[in-house]
Order: sequence, then C-alpha cells, then structure tokens
Amino acid sequence: MTNVLIDTDVLLDFLYEREPFGKDSAEILNLCDLNKISGWLTPVILSNVYYILRKSYPHSAVVVKLRELLKILNVLSMNKDTVLSALNSEFTDFEDALQNYAAEYNGEINFVITRNIKDYKNSSLKVLIPNDFLSQYRDG
Repeated sequence: MTNVLIDTDVLLDFLYEREPFGKDSAEILNLCDLNKISGWLTPVILSNVYYILRKSYPHSAVVVKLRELLKILNVLSMNKDTVLSALNSEFTDFEDALQNYAAEYNGEINFVITRNIKDYKNSSLKVLIPNDFLSQYRDG
C-alpha cells in the first residue's frame, strides 16, 4: 500500500474548502478513508491544524474535526533522534524538517504531499503537490 505523509496545508485546504486546492485534498483523504492509500500525520501537523482551526472554531468543534481525521489517518512517532536530525539538517524550516525525519525514520512513507515543496528540497523522500500525487496515483 502507498503510505503518504499529508502536510498541514493539505489538511487545511480540505477543512477550509479552499479553492482550488480543497477538491484534491478531499480526494486524497477519500483515498485514505477507502483504505486505498495509508495517510499519515505527525504530532506537529496535528498541533498546527488545531492552532489554526482554533482561530475560527471553538475548542470543542476543533476536537471533533481532529477526531474525525484520526479515524482515517495515522500518526508518526517523533523522538529525540527525529529532533536532532531536524536540528542538524540542511532544512531551513525546522517544522518541515521534523515532519520529514519522522517520515524518513518510519521507513514506509512513500510520499510527502504538500503544496510547500520548496521547503522539502533536502528530503530523500518523494515530495509532490496534491494534484501531481493524484495524477501519479491514477496512472498507477
């Protein structure tokens, strides 16, 4: 099965129904829901989504949304090695470095799906925007 790390921006595109990106994000999450791909997050991504949604919704509504996401998505582990690798990396964005190394250390993540490709230029993983991932997935 294809394992994908879904970045914060992709989740927010879905949750806020941001055009033109929300449709692709919804399709990716639907693939996760149908168990056609395995979607993954990090604790940092969850925290970011909570923080941003909390600006628009009450705590209780955000918790409901996150619980719904966690019905179809998995959470990668992060530990001291993850943090040290991120700190010692060539990544200019620490947050993206944390996500990258959590995915790399998992050993089964095939893709990072994000609209912020430039911050993952030092990744050893394949990094795609949602539309490109979906095109590649469809072409199989």
